[in-house]
Amino acid sequence: MKTGPDWNDIAYFSAIARAGGLARAAEALGVSPATLSRRMKAFEASMGRHLFRHGAEGYALTAEGRALADRARDMEEAARQLDQWRTRDQGPVPVRISAGTWTAADLAERLARFWTPEATWLPEFIYCDLDLDIARREVDIGVRNRRPDQPWLAGRQIGTVDYAVYGRDATIEGWIGPAETAPVTPSSRWVADHHSGQIVTRANVPHLAAALARAGIGRIVLPTFAGDRMEGLMRLSDPIAELRSAQWLVAHHDARNEPPIRAALDAIGGYLETRAGA
Repeated sequence: MKTGPDWNDIAYFSAIARAGGLARAAEALGVSPATLSRRMKAFEASMGRHLFRHGAEGYALTAEGRALADRARDMEEAARQLDQWRTRDQGPVPVRISAGTWTAADLAERLARFWTPEATWLPEFIYCDLDLDIARREVDIGVRNRRPDQPWLAGRQIGTVDYAVYGRDATIEGWIGPAETAPVTPSSRWVADHHSGQIVTRANVPHLAAALARAGIGRIVLPTFAGDRMEGLMRLSDPIAELRSAQWLVAHHDARNEPPIRAALDAIGGYLETRAGA
C-alpha cells in the first residue's frame, strides 16, 4: 500500500514549476510531453488538489501548486544533500551554476581555463531565463548583473560587461528583435526602444538571433566578450554606454564556505575577473 506520493512525480512536478511550462520541462527531463502530461494528470488526481491551471496559460501553477512547489524544493535540497554526502568520497561534488545565455556559454566553452578533472568540484550548468533561487539551493552559484539585495546572499563584483551592435557587415540595416515570448533583457529592451521600426524579424532565444545575424538578416546587440569572437559577425558600434552592467558572483551566505562551492567561486571569479580586464 502506497503511503505517499511517488518521488519521481514530485521531481517531474518540480521540473514543470521551474521551467514554467510542460514542453521545456519535458525537454530538460528527457521525456515526451505526452508522458509528462499523463503523469501530471495522475499526480493531481492522487494529490486530490488542483495544481495547474490548464488552458491558455499552459501549465501555470495554482495557489496550491505554488505551495507544493515550495515544499518540493525543500525535499529536492534534502535529497541533494543526501546524495552529496553519499558521494563525498567517490569523486568531485557537483556545483550548480546559473548565468545569462552568453556568460553560461562562455564558461562552458572555456572550462579548461578555470577547471580540471582533478578539482574537488564538478561544474553543472543550469540554464534558465529567470534568476534561480539560491536561498533554496536551486543553484549554488549565480552570475548576476546586479548586487544581491537579500541578506542571506553574499555577492562579489567581478567586473563589468559592455554591449555593442553586431552584424555580418556594415551594409546590414535591419534589426533582429525579441519575440513576444522572449524574456525581457536590457539589450532587447534597448533594441525595441531605439530600433523598433527597423526590426525585420524576431527570435525568442539569443542563439537563434545570433544565427540570423550571421546569415545577414539583421543587426543584434551582444556582450562584447561574446560578439567580438563570434565567427561571421563584426562589431558595428562602440560600446553602448547605457547597457554597461556590473557582473556579480552570488552564493548563499552560509553555503559559500563549503569547500567545493568555495573552490568553484574562486575559480570562476578568477576567470571572469581576468576576462573583464582583458
